[in-house]
Formats: sequence, C-alpha cells, structure tokens
Amino acid sequence: MSTSCPLCEIAATVRAKRERRKDARPGELLAAALELFVEKGYAATRAEEVAKRAGVSKGTLFLYFSSKEELFKAVVRENISGRFDEWNAEIDSFQGSSADLLRLSIRAWWERIGSTKVSGITKLMMSEAGNFPELAAFYQQEVIRPGNDLLRRVLQRGVDRGEFRPIDLRYGIYTVLAPMLFLATWKHSLGTCIGTEAIDPEQYFRVQVDTLLHGITQEQAAP
Repeated sequence: MSTSCPLCEIAATVRAKRERRKDARPGELLAAALELFVEKGYAATRAEEVAKRAGVSKGTLFLYFSSKEELFKAVVRENISGRFDEWNAEIDSFQGSSADLLRLSIRAWWERIGSTKVSGITKLMMSEAGNFPELAAFYQQEVIRPGNDLLRRVLQRGVDRGEFRPIDLRYGIYTVLAPMLFLATWKHSLGTCIGTEAIDPEQYFRVQVDTLLHGITQEQAAP
C-alpha cells in the first residue's frame, strides 16, 4: 500500500508551475516588446527594458530571441504576418458582394490591428525604416507584400464579377490603404495630443468606403 509524500507533491507542483511559466515566457516577452516598441520606437528600446517589463532577466530573453532584431521580427510575425493565411481563408469563404467584402476587410483590419497596440508597428516602420534597411526589407516581405496581395484580391474579385470598374490594381490598392494608414498614424501621433479633434473610426471608415465606391463627383442627369 503506497502512501503519498506531501513534500513530493509540493515539489511536483512547483515543477509544474515552473514549466507553465517557462512555456508562457515567449508570449510574455513578445507582449512586453510590443508595448515598448510602440511606446519608444525600435532604436530607443533596449533588450534589458523588455526583459524587465516581462519580469525576467536579460539572459533569459536571449535564450528565446538571439537579438533585438529577431525579437522585433517575432513580434511582427505573432501579431501580423502570421495571420495572413487566416485572412485569405476568410476572403475565400465570403459569399456576399465585393462592396460588402471591402467594408468587412477594412472593419476587420481596424478591429484586429488598427484599434490595437499593433498599429503602432506601422508608424514605427514608417518613421524608422530608413535607419534599419534590414528590418524594412523584412517588413516589406512579410507584411506589405502579402497585405497588398490581400487587398488586390478583394478589388480583383469586384472587377471579375462586374461589381467594380476595371482599374490599375497596382496603384488601386493604395486608394484603400491610404485611409487605413492615415488613421493608424494619427492614432499614435497627433491623436494622442490633448485638444486634437477626435476621429470616430466607424464614421470615418463609412465615409472613406462610400467615397471609394462612389467617388465625389455628382452624377449628372441624362439630357
């Protein structure tokens, strides 16, 4: 007949907690890094600051990420580029009109990226890309190109179905991107200043999409 050992049970519990903590560390480090990159920018963020905010040592951080550059790349993959397969699948399964798909795409971007801390990465790259060409190339490959391809799919769907008029999609995608990039940049710059006129994202995107779909020229009645 076996008897339980209280000390053994305590030791097992401690080990289990340590293992859970170890498994959670990469996520905690990525969350801390995202906050600091958005708050301070890439250049000004130090690895020891990230480690401190995550509650670990600098040495522990480097067990998971070999450099600050690799840490930044992991933040981007965790929050943006790692989700493109999911977003493309949503386009594949969408059954409504292309106009509704465009509205859904912009609204989903705001809910998942634009309204969150992650949108600060966009402003960071726009302001610091020139100083870090390797990171700029990485962001171009993992975020900008697949993001452009996703929007191109939405617009091409509308053209193919006769819902949108044919346009130069190479540049047409920037017509969709421009209001999104503006709001993301505004949110992390002038939008943080006291006294700045507030922008209602829902109303803002409603006007932007309506302008994209219909333009601003008043239709003239046929003579």
